[in-house]
Parts: sequence; C-alpha cells; structure tokens
Amino acid sequence: MPPSHPTRRRAAWLLAGAAMLLVAVLLSLIVGSRHVAPGAAIQALFHDGGSADAQVVRALRVPRTVVGILAGAALALAGTVMQGITRNPIAEPGILGISQGASVGVVTAIAFFGVHSLGGYVWFAFAGSAIAGVAVYAVASGGRGGASPVKLALAGAAMNAFLASVVSGVATTNARALDEFRFWQVGSISGRDAELIGQVWPFMLAGALLVAAVARGLDALALGDDAARNLGNNVGRLRALGALGATVLTGAAVAAVGPIAFTGLAVPHIARALVGTAHRWVLPMAALLGPVMILGSDVIGRVLFPPSEVPVAVMTALIGVPFLVALVRRRTVVAA
Repeated sequence: MPPSHPTRRRAAWLLAGAAMLLVAVLLSLIVGSRHVAPGAAIQALFHDGGSADAQVVRALRVPRTVVGILAGAALALAGTVMQGITRNPIAEPGILGISQGASVGVVTAIAFFGVHSLGGYVWFAFAGSAIAGVAVYAVASGGRGGASPVKLALAGAAMNAFLASVVSGVATTNARALDEFRFWQVGSISGRDAELIGQVWPFMLAGALLVAAVARGLDALALGDDAARNLGNNVGRLRALGALGATVLTGAAVAAVGPIAFTGLAVPHIARALVGTAHRWVLPMAALLGPVMILGSDVIGRVLFPPSEVPVAVMTALIGVPFLVALVRRRTVVAA
C-alpha cells in the first residue's frame, strides 16, 4: 500500500466531516417551529432583509448555531484530550469535576450574588470549573508518581461527588435558586445570544491552542509513561498542559450551554475509527464531528414534539447511552 494512501483517506474523511458540518449548520438555520427555505436562510446571512424569516435566522438561529459549533468542538476536543492523558476509553470532560465545578459556580451566583442571567452565569461557571480542575490536579499530583492516569480519575470522581453534594445542598435549601438552576442545568443551546458568544470564544480558542500544542505528546503517552519519557517528553508537564486545555475548553462550553453529556465521550471514538489514532488527525476530526452531534441533536429535538423542543442535552444522552453500552460490551477498546 503506498504511504500516501492513509493520508489521502484521512484527508477525505476530514472533508466529509466538513461537509457534514455544513449540512448540520444549514439544517440548524432552516428547521424549527418556523420553517425557513434554504435560499431565504442563506440570503439572510449575507443581506439585510426585513422579512420575518430573515429576522428569525439572524436574531435567533445564527447565535444558536454558532454556540452549538463552539460548544460541540470544545467538548469533543476536551474529551479527546482527557482520554489521551488518562488512557481511559470512557473518560469525558466531566471526569475532572469540571462540569460539577461549573454547576457550583452557577448555583452560587444565583443563591448568594443575585445573578439571574446567562451572561452573568458564565463567569461564575467558568471560575467554578477552573477551580475544580486545579483542585483535582493538585490532589492527583501529590504523593509518589505524580498525576498518574488512575490518580486523576480517582481524584476527579471524588471531586465530582463532593461538588454534586454542594450543588444539592445549596439548591434544595433555596427554592428560587433551584428553579433558575434547573433552567441552566438542563443543557441547551437555545436562547443564547451574540453577547454570550463574545464572552466564551476567546477561552475556547485558548483551550484549542493548548490542545493542539500537546497533540504529538498525546501520541507518546498512548505508549505508556516510560515510553513517552524515552521519547524525550516531560510527562508531568504534558499532562498538566493537556488537563489545562481540557479544563478551559470544558469550562467555557459548560458555562455557555450547561452540562451536555456524551459528546466528549462518543465523538473521540468515532473520530479514531475514521482517521486512526494519531492525534494530529483525531483532534481536527473531533472538532468537526462534535458540532455535528450537537447541532444534529438540537435539530432533532426541535422537530420531535412540535411546537415544544427537547433540550440538546437530552437528545445527546439518548444517542450516547446506546453508544456507551456498545463501547462497554466490546472486548478491546483503544483510548488513544
């Protein structure tokens, strides 16, 4: 087989992923309680029109679609990195307590600081996720061997349990906080606006750059810590940078759209099945497929029980649970 053949095949899958993303974006713009013709939706993007269709597309569906793209890419990249640095095939962005940290930030903002808007939640959610991520890594780094994959997973599980109890304690003793927190916790990309996008995209870009910087190191980590060291990698620094990138990406995504499960778990495995295990290919493929999963789930949720909408987090769970069951039943699973 010519050496260039795998590269051409991987490039073809990347192009296919880009095409799927374009289709998902178009569907996100035209499908909903008010159906908009594809031509009208495309025209609304490039021309200022006063029609009702144009207003719906520009004011409601474009921000919703952009948020879906950003959150999907961030969660998929974070999941890929988490599976790489922990060498755990069922690792996902919440494994370091990041999602629960964001939940603590939001419920604290509502209950104690009187914040009642998505634009206000985002900073508290991001701060909570960052503190949780740092705390987990600090706990896992203690003792002999540093932040090993097993210690990271155990520290993350303990932090998740602790933070979940904090959220429950605050929410159940404050009825107003509980009502508002439920709205954020359900996980949705509807109702998001351009202001929110402006708040989170710089963090997502920074996280993506950190993830890209450790791509080759993740390939080395897949061979084991000793092999990675023999190849000249600083394993501790590599894991720290990877965890930092995953924390920033997950924190920004969860702050913007609430906790959305299974995207960070399923998408990396799908990407590896298509382009192999080299992270220089897996990461861009995951960044394309993550938004496809989020936008596709959102579109299905809009049309399933009209005129009501099923939140995207519910739809990703319905898709992700069968995937997780199939993953667990496999005899061999490659994490990175």
